[in-house]
Amino acid sequence: MAFFMRQLIVAVLIILSVAAADAQKCKPSGKIRGTKPPKDKCNKENNSECCKPGKIYDTYECSPPVSSRRRRRTKAVLTLNSFEKGGDGGGKSECDDSFHSDKSKVVALSTGWFDHLRRCNRTVTIEGNGRRATAKVVDECDSTAGCDSDHDYQPPCRNNIVDASPAVWEALGVPEKDRGSMEVFWSDGRR
Repeated sequence: MAFFMRQLIVAVLIILSVAAADAQKCKPSGKIRGTKPPKDKCNKENNSECCKPGKIYDTYECSPPVSSRRRRRTKAVLTLNSFEKGGDGGGKSECDDSFHSDKSKVVALSTGWFDHLRRCNRTVTIEGNGRRATAKVVDECDSTAGCDSDHDYQPPCRNNIVDASPAVWEALGVPEKDRGSMEVFWSDGRR
């Protein structure tokens, strides 16, 4: 009987841990139907994608959980963005209502990681390509909206994005021809 009880307890614990893991996953919170951008209104700099008419895009109010392991490294996709006036980033950065030079190491984080402005002006460390770079969070890569003038007629950001200036890519030693999208790890603060 004791053996059966132990097996039952183990089975219940496994079921509870699987349910807890499922609850932590970030699932789409909505959808947006793409519309055709007005002529010359979608900036394709840095291989930016313009919304496709009729295509359905997922939106997210969350991002994957930030790692709570000892090193606190969270897996992400690094994308390329210009934060300069007229760049593919669109308008001014949300944290400071300013544009930023492509020579500045700055990033935008997906909505969940941006955390309602809580990461504004904080430093993050990005690890990729065998190197490490630090950058300042200046903007949100909006995962909740897109395909409109406020978002330069680009689709909603995926929920796992660190959108980085060319200076961050340079600091990671990635040649210009290879910049665009790369798996990385990021963490809060300097390491």
